[in-house]
Amino acid sequence: MASQQGNYTSANATTTPSGSKADPEWSRLVLLCIYTAVLLSGTLGMVLMVRLLRSHTLSLTALAVLNLVFGHFLFLLTVPFRLHYYATGHWHLGPGWCKAVSSMVHIHLYMSFIFYVVILVTRLLAFRRQRSAPPPEVHCMPALLGSLAVWVIVGVTVPCAVHYGYGDKDNSEMCFKFGYRIKGTAVSVLNYVGSVASIVVAAALAGLQAHVLRLLRREHGQGWRGQQVVWAQLRSLCFAGIMVVCFVPYHMFRLYYIAHVQEYQHVNEVFLSVTALSCLDMLTFVGKGPCVCC
Repeated sequence: MASQQGNYTSANATTTPSGSKADPEWSRLVLLCIYTAVLLSGTLGMVLMVRLLRSHTLSLTALAVLNLVFGHFLFLLTVPFRLHYYATGHWHLGPGWCKAVSSMVHIHLYMSFIFYVVILVTRLLAFRRQRSAPPPEVHCMPALLGSLAVWVIVGVTVPCAVHYGYGDKDNSEMCFKFGYRIKGTAVSVLNYVGSVASIVVAAALAGLQAHVLRLLRREHGQGWRGQQVVWAQLRSLCFAGIMVVCFVPYHMFRLYYIAHVQEYQHVNEVFLSVTALSCLDMLTFVGKGPCVCC
């Protein structure tokens, strides 16, 4: 009887009152590898990008890239805390900081997605105008105000949703275990709509960018790679590719995860970590080409 009671206690030692269990060993190792790569390569790319931007005039695209760099910077500040947690398996910084670190990965996801869309749509519209009329003069003040508005909306909405929606943590030594808080028809529908919209937008923009490059290759022939507009659109295609590779898998899995939260919470964390690989986007500007932030 005592042996059975001891086995029961051991089997449930890593389970919270909400039913959340500690991450399996394989998922912790995967998360450690992904976030280590994100921290190292993201920091390198951000430093190189800041040096490149110092020599360029401010434009709408450059402003969007600056917002991306700032978003990556804020997110990278929280990555060491995640690495420590996944390495030790214990959280010792309190529930408040756990929520702050958890909300930052979502802020980074949404901000990166928004500014990717801004960059892609801006370049697609510029490409269309160049084929019909000279491009109009770009005023940076409305763009600055728009960037500020986006930061305020996302920077306030996500932390508030995490703080008030997730409530108090059940186990002070565990973190990033808020999946069971996704309850109710309204929350589920909101998640479904957001994921489907993100998938559709990413796929549509990637298809449009591929179509633009096909038109440019047909127009310029074998010398198409030496054109400045081609390099700008190639980098836009890289952004579209990052959206498809980093964001779409997470949102596709989330469509299934919402109905199976308890079983796949650790898998959701792995897919969420893949979205952090978007920090590598700054490395696309370091390659050869006549245009950096055009």
